[in-house]
Amino acid sequence: MKLHLDINQTLNQLLLQEDTDQDKRITIEDKGSKVFVIDGKNVVVEGTYALSNLLQELILAKESGVDFIETDKIFELPANRLSRVIKDYFWEGLTRTMDEDGLKNVLTDVKSKSGDPIIYVPFTDPVAFDFYTQLAQKYQFKVVQLPEKITPEYVSGINDQGGVLSLKLVEKSGKLVGKPFVVPGGRFNEMYGWDSYFENIGLLIDGKIELAKSMVENFAYQIQHYGKILNANRSYYLTRTQPPFFSSMVLEVFNAMPVKELDWLKENISIAIKEYETVWMQTNKRLTSNGLNRYFAEGIGLPPETEEGHYDDILKPYADALQMTISDYERGYYQRKIQNPELDAYFVHDRSVRESGHDTSYRLEGICASLNVVELNAMLYKYETDFAQIIITHFNNEFEYNQKKYNQEYWIEKAATRKELINQLLWNEEHHCYFDYNIETKSQHLFLSATSFFPLWAKIASPEQAQKMVQHELPKLIFDGGIAGCAPEALAQIGGDQMKRQWDFPNGWAPHQMIIWQGLENYGYHDLAQELVYRWLWMITKNACDYNGTVPEKYDVEIASHKVFAEYGNQGTDFEYITREGFGWMNASFQLGMQLLRVDLKLQLNQLVHPEKLFSRKK
Repeated sequence: MKLHLDINQTLNQLLLQEDTDQDKRITIEDKGSKVFVIDGKNVVVEGTYALSNLLQELILAKESGVDFIETDKIFELPANRLSRVIKDYFWEGLTRTMDEDGLKNVLTDVKSKSGDPIIYVPFTDPVAFDFYTQLAQKYQFKVVQLPEKITPEYVSGINDQGGVLSLKLVEKSGKLVGKPFVVPGGRFNEMYGWDSYFENIGLLIDGKIELAKSMVENFAYQIQHYGKILNANRSYYLTRTQPPFFSSMVLEVFNAMPVKELDWLKENISIAIKEYETVWMQTNKRLTSNGLNRYFAEGIGLPPETEEGHYDDILKPYADALQMTISDYERGYYQRKIQNPELDAYFVHDRSVRESGHDTSYRLEGICASLNVVELNAMLYKYETDFAQIIITHFNNEFEYNQKKYNQEYWIEKAATRKELINQLLWNEEHHCYFDYNIETKSQHLFLSATSFFPLWAKIASPEQAQKMVQHELPKLIFDGGIAGCAPEALAQIGGDQMKRQWDFPNGWAPHQMIIWQGLENYGYHDLAQELVYRWLWMITKNACDYNGTVPEKYDVEIASHKVFAEYGNQGTDFEYITREGFGWMNASFQLGMQLLRVDLKLQLNQLVHPEKLFSRKK
């Protein structure tokens, strides 16, 4: 029902009565009456959730210049409402393009540290260089062409610029336009590596196939012109990649196409093979001597994306030894006037943690580049099995790339070899689980993490291994709001006064949930998958109801709250009146969960029934 009213007057009355802390939101922390009567309309709005919906609908009406709101949206069932706004609003709010129409949103970023923002263009893309050069004066930015060979020394020299890296341009109606991409949200205003895979899952569920296809094409551009899928398209990420999901991305988009484009599939699988061979399978870099892989991010000095003071505790003993201030020591180290091999080794590991996407976690701290991590090797096994499936299914078992011929058998053999090594080095029969393997100590790193379950997603584990993992180890990660980043017992060796790491207990993250849901489905644990989906969606929905629609980067799954305590805070929580974006992979996890969840559990979810009333787990 359309309710015609004075939008501004109603908005002001609502805020005056219910926004008692004056943060331009209505949450459970406001001390208003929680009952609002719309003047002259005999409509009573009661409770935090409905009142915050009213606030949001009033703002949307004001922005649209209309004099009505729709009452059904005020009283909409909460999970249904959140799913609708993700589809109708959030994806659009997170979409960017690097063309004339979209440059303002890309360049307006605090991470651009130079006077005028900088766009860096690959040496191999002269068309892009000419395009941005023509726009530079009008929009007050600089254009820099990257050298043909990008070295850690070069990247170190531009670390203090914080420029953005160009992405794919195509001609449309006689002009160049940027292929659109989705950013995570909050302070993350670039196209991020593994975020993009999970975002794409949500885009495909919501029918945004062209946007998902464009995300793949931007990644293909990165591999072709920057040599890798980047941590993100920001200049200081040029030596760093991220967890590899490109084959899954390509295959999922292709499968969603109403009309299958075989040429598109061939082109992008060729590029995925290039990434596999040139990024991941280079000996003494990301491929270790035992045949498994590690993260290994090159670079010099301190990673520049961290907040000021982030490394003070690491630098202080070295500064004290030379009777220097920390800032003076940091400057001297950055300029290479101070040589410190111990710090050099530390920062190889630190940058590799960031390449892993798990920045930061005590699982990886100080040793990341020495680990054959479970999740990376599961992802690369998935590449190998994807290539085998695609070649036999779509190319009659004959595929040529770079003057080399591939068939299904080639990739099946690669996958079989990797699976054997994973089971030999990473599987622990006594502890019923997979663990990272330290190539220096030649021993497993017994740290139970959500990443231990990636082999279920990639279909590496035998049914017997899966049963042991699900029965003995997975329960240690399950809390009210879903799966924690690691088990509490894994942190027992860490001192209680140490700062919490955001990828560890008690925090839970969207990619871990999505991977584990799929892994459980792969092995027939459908009821358990439903429980974990429900726990995660219940936490997201309840927090959105209590906090004006907030959808953040991560949650504390132990207390089922977005109020987390970790070194980077929580993105997606800073807005006025109405959230425009949510957070990329969190949006996607909600849409995937709603697709997977049974109808009877959706009814319970919309009533916000606590998961312990449905799935009792006494800890």
